[in-house]
Amino acid sequence: MPRLLKISFSLVLGLLCCASHASEKIDVIYPRPVTSDDQRTAYPSKLLSLGLEKSGAPYHLTTSDSVMLQGRALKMLAAGEQVNVVWSMTSKEREQELQPIRIPIYKGLIGWRLPLVNDDRVIFFQTVETLPQLKLLTAGQGHDWPDTAILKQNGFKVLGVASYEGLFRMLALHRFDYFPRSIVEIWAEAETHAKRGIVVEPSIIIKYPTAFYYFVNKKDRDLAYLLTKGLNIAIEDGSFDKLFLEYHQALLDKAKLKKRKVFEIDNPILPKETPLDDKRLWLDINEYSK
Repeated sequence: MPRLLKISFSLVLGLLCCASHASEKIDVIYPRPVTSDDQRTAYPSKLLSLGLEKSGAPYHLTTSDSVMLQGRALKMLAAGEQVNVVWSMTSKEREQELQPIRIPIYKGLIGWRLPLVNDDRVIFFQTVETLPQLKLLTAGQGHDWPDTAILKQNGFKVLGVASYEGLFRMLALHRFDYFPRSIVEIWAEAETHAKRGIVVEPSIIIKYPTAFYYFVNKKDRDLAYLLTKGLNIAIEDGSFDKLFLEYHQALLDKAKLKKRKVFEIDNPILPKETPLDDKRLWLDINEYSK
């Protein structure tokens, strides 16, 4: 019998109450991406669809009417307006405001950070051998991203920037030294901004434990139950890992992780409920990287 993740007793009671509505189609609305070809949404939206399909419930999956950046999307979700699911990195604060589905959709890979740098700085970065050396340089991050708090509380110099696109403009202008990005994001971003002279630095990894979850409104017990159920079924039958590797195996190969210097840091904003001991949920880097 498939082993399901533990969910709270109060949530279970809510799920039982929802059973009578099982035949009703559920509208699942996630934030419309900035552009129609934004590849960052391809995998999480596909996995969302897989989880809903595996749940066995009828559903209709669509995007919000208007474009939403992450900060606004999370506020709308907490208010119960315009969207009812958002995927984002977890933090203690976010789990107080929203209901996390504690299944890391990127299997922890979101905490493996490679630097985006200007192409004229690649040789310099290869001389960085220690964490104290790296901390002398300035990283660029979104001003309200959880990563910003993680880096600052580990002693990094961080310049917070209000807009996502502004980070690339400011990096190209040498306003900061590097822009740490996860393996799942960085290659597409480097390609998009190649004309600005932005490249993936080949020798460094910054690694910290974190999870990227689907979040729903605290009151939305129906959707929380369906996603928890469906994603666990997908894990047990192998379809979760199949989809994950379909989108990420080539990125892992390209990263050449075993040839990089790994700088491990703490994550002080990681909730204690994070299921770090459940090996099914996390990627074994040694198994999938070159």
